[in-house]
Amino acid sequence: MPRRGLVAGPEFEGFQRRFFTPEEVARHNQPEDLWVSYLGYVYDLTPLAQEYKGNLLLKPIVEVAGQDISHWFDPNTGDIRKHIDPLTGCLRYRTPRGRFVHVPPQLPRSDWANDFGNPWWKGSQYKVGKLSAKTRNIRIINTLTSQQHILEVRSGAWGQVREGTDAFRRSPKRSSGHQFAITG
Repeated sequence: MPRRGLVAGPEFEGFQRRFFTPEEVARHNQPEDLWVSYLGYVYDLTPLAQEYKGNLLLKPIVEVAGQDISHWFDPNTGDIRKHIDPLTGCLRYRTPRGRFVHVPPQLPRSDWANDFGNPWWKGSQYKVGKLSAKTRNIRIINTLTSQQHILEVRSGAWGQVREGTDAFRRSPKRSSGHQFAITG
């Protein structure tokens, strides 16, 4: 079993991350590993990028990989923002970087396939967790060996960090004699 640092222990076997920092999202900025965040959630769009690989409609999404795109969405509806087209007078999606995957064309077209079901932004199949609005750095010190680690955690996660280290301290599988101090 590979070691995962301080969180490795019997209580963390099925550990699933629920919160991600903006810096963690920013690391996923390639078509092969494409994450975005919007409206407070983090989405892994890698399967979508693989499905539409080579399609020009994927370009606006690839350009914003690893970034927050909340400004694309209406916070009240969760849908792409809309505006009145000045040429046609019709309501259409506002796409400043150009039309992207699952956005209908400006005018009706016979070659536009709309058999994909729900657009990617309306489903939850790509959602991986919540975006941390605020983060802070904490320092974990092994007082026996004087090793220090600085972690960036979401604001308000202090209780979870404490619970995790308490669970680690109580673990019968850990070696005896290790003491940990947490400073924030």
